[in-house]
Amino acid sequence: MDQTGKYGGNGTTRRQFIKLAGVAGMGIPFASLGDFSGEAIAIVSDPEDALAASAPAVWAARELEQALASKGIVVSRYDKPGDAKTAALIIIAAGAGSATANTLLKTPGISIPAIPEALALVPVKQEGRQLLLACGEDPRGLVYALLELADCVRYSENPFKTLQARQPVVEQPANSIRSLTRLFVSDTEDKPWYNDREMWPQYLSMLATQRFNRFSLAFGIGYDFLQKVTDAYFLFAYPFLLSVPGYHVRVPQLPDAERDSNLAMLRFISEQTVARGLQFQLGLWMHGYEWLNTTNANYTIEGITKENHAAYCRDAVRLLLQTCPAISGITFRVHGESGVTEGSYQFWATIFDGIKTCGRKVEIDMHAKGLDQEMINAALATGMPVVLSPKYWAEHMGMPYHQADIRALEIPNSNQKASGLMNLSTGSRSFLRYGYGDLLREDRPYKVLYRVWPGTQRLLLWGDPLTAAAHSRAFSFCGGDGVEWMEPLSFKGRRGSGIAGDRCGYADATYRPRWDWEKYLYTIRVFGRMAYNPHTPADTWQRFLRSETGAGANAMEAALANASRILPLVLTAHAASAANNNYWPEMYSNQPITDPNLKNTYSDTPSPKTFGNVSPLDPQLFLSINDFVKECLDGKRSGKYSPLELAQWLEEYAAEGAKHLAEAKAQSGGNKKAGWRRMVTDVSMQVGLGYFFAAKFRAGVLYAIYEQSGDRNALEEALKTYRKARQYWEGVATAGKNIYKTDITVGEQSWLRGHWLDRLSAMDDDIDNMAKKLEEHKEGPAQIDDRAKNMVEQALGRPERSVVSCGHTPPKTFSKGETVELEFTFDRDPQSAILYYRHVNHAERYQQTALVLQGNKGSAAIPAGYTNTPYPLAYYLE
Repeated sequence: MDQTGKYGGNGTTRRQFIKLAGVAGMGIPFASLGDFSGEAIAIVSDPEDALAASAPAVWAARELEQALASKGIVVSRYDKPGDAKTAALIIIAAGAGSATANTLLKTPGISIPAIPEALALVPVKQEGRQLLLACGEDPRGLVYALLELADCVRYSENPFKTLQARQPVVEQPANSIRSLTRLFVSDTEDKPWYNDREMWPQYLSMLATQRFNRFSLAFGIGYDFLQKVTDAYFLFAYPFLLSVPGYHVRVPQLPDAERDSNLAMLRFISEQTVARGLQFQLGLWMHGYEWLNTTNANYTIEGITKENHAAYCRDAVRLLLQTCPAISGITFRVHGESGVTEGSYQFWATIFDGIKTCGRKVEIDMHAKGLDQEMINAALATGMPVVLSPKYWAEHMGMPYHQADIRALEIPNSNQKASGLMNLSTGSRSFLRYGYGDLLREDRPYKVLYRVWPGTQRLLLWGDPLTAAAHSRAFSFCGGDGVEWMEPLSFKGRRGSGIAGDRCGYADATYRPRWDWEKYLYTIRVFGRMAYNPHTPADTWQRFLRSETGAGANAMEAALANASRILPLVLTAHAASAANNNYWPEMYSNQPITDPNLKNTYSDTPSPKTFGNVSPLDPQLFLSINDFVKECLDGKRSGKYSPLELAQWLEEYAAEGAKHLAEAKAQSGGNKKAGWRRMVTDVSMQVGLGYFFAAKFRAGVLYAIYEQSGDRNALEEALKTYRKARQYWEGVATAGKNIYKTDITVGEQSWLRGHWLDRLSAMDDDIDNMAKKLEEHKEGPAQIDDRAKNMVEQALGRPERSVVSCGHTPPKTFSKGETVELEFTFDRDPQSAILYYRHVNHAERYQQTALVLQGNKGSAAIPAGYTNTPYPLAYYLE
């Protein structure tokens, strides 16, 4: 809750705090168009209407015309509605403030919010003519309105009927920035798409249709550190694009003609982006130029010294912006992984000066890790708009809310003095590594954009409208400005691991789309549309599914939705690493339950580095396996969610996914489309992953019971359950065999490449080790005590949580320095209740106070001293 009445948190139970939000339609009931009397449609666009005459709107109208023509419909173009005398339907493109729109909107009494990107689609009957008004508050809103009609036409078997049934819709964006990033990280895998002039118009049109308003092309993110570099293409991007006058900086292995071609492609891509009404953002993630401990890099940099480094980068970024005027913003990684030591304020101030002096307004977007106030001030001093972009759920995708707290590993240790390249992000600013940190002050002079990284799920198809809607709401948390999502297949071929051929990783050529992103059309559609409007009508995604799956569309929607919830749940409750280059739950490298000295790829996790000791990524709401078992054996249970509840949820999602997938198959009528088969395979594999992780969590709990109590029966059941988990994993691997390549690469390390089959041997080693422990534990009673016995039964059963209904009306506002009084009403007399509260600042820990209870009512107060803060307040009830 902030001082203007916004809320960073509310009085909810833990369960409600993470509950997925519902999705509702936005249609306004109104009379449909009547029957069409002919087969002709007219598109009217008044050249005197500035919005309708804008270049993006003209392009979008042409897209609509082409969509209609592709269906065999005769389309005519006119400047005025009165000129279209014989058309069966007249589609009018207009700005919301135009005389035409004002006249037509009077009859239905509809108004468009005076908000950028707002739109309306309104059917009107006038003097016996059927009109359909497509209007926007600004050019982008009008583009969205026209592209919505084009999309409806493309996915309709009867476009006339579809347009005839068009209901009035008024929409406005929930998030002001909705960005998608495509990463260039591989010479081998990324050069083909970068240079594909046929692909880019199709790709960018798709992004505009799905309501993204920013496209970001990222260079220099192929490596985190400049050690053992093999693939350096675009790693230090400037000399791959430019020859900067006054410097002799060059890539000796790169022909000048290729460098010039790279720049020409960047101009082409950026101009095509702007032509569709999107903002073009360029990511420059690396500013280091020396490859360390490297002997076989394919490209190197010549001509830079410590003395001219900053000045060259300043002049290069200025020249780049002047040469490519369609670039409207640049994203910088300014922490140590940029190749520049943290705290090098003068270096970055010099580069920012290149932006300041480029001759136009250009946004500076700084990736938040390692940021401190001095760096923020350096960017603000340019007078340019500044955006700070923290990570959302570390380098992964978790459940659709912001983690209530960070892991202990990210909390600064006052006794630990960091130095060197990462002296801030591993020192006093470590709390900003994987979340919003302390950036959400109410008085901030910058925007905040949440960045979704590609760690949890990189390959398998996903898409859940319910979850996407809840994520959309989370992106505006505490006045956040939106989201930048690294698209599927990000980091594919990273760190020199690129393999020529299909980027989607298919061994079976019949599964391959022409362009890699076409596999993820449903994913991108759901994510983009919901980021714009979490109340988007369901037909928006259902019409696409119907075109791919036919009669099985509804069942496939449910199957995909349930399957898509599995891996984010695993990540939220079990973060073996917050780093995407260490943890890949989708193609999980087994972490041992029994012995950390077995094959163990996880470094970014508490010691001892066993499965049961892994911290949740949100340790405020979830328990690790070992902590849960300790609570139970001590008889002191907290309200946090347990690994057994997690296992139960995973089993339920998997069972629902499997059920609906079977329904979809039965209804499909033998569908052989590649898109259909891709969905079937990927849903099947995710269902298997759900069962696998559920079984392994149960096995982990059982083993922890054995470790902490000595109960041999717990060890016996742990072994049985672990073997069951192994069977589920083998099923996943078998489902992907012969369909996916044997070596799918997102990095050079063993845990970042390979196939699901490769992961079985490490599981077998751990299972064998557990079996040896059981063999060694022959003597003594199987059951130690009743508490351990009950815990074994719980671990094998269905956990039940006592639910108490709570009524609470959050205050609409609070004043700094004044007490916040909170009152709650319960459906029964609770034994106890605790209020947890905190400034919306990951650098701080939660405060807690017991509620004063009187019957079924309770009250608590956040003290006046605590509310004297520039931060919003978050609170919840246990």
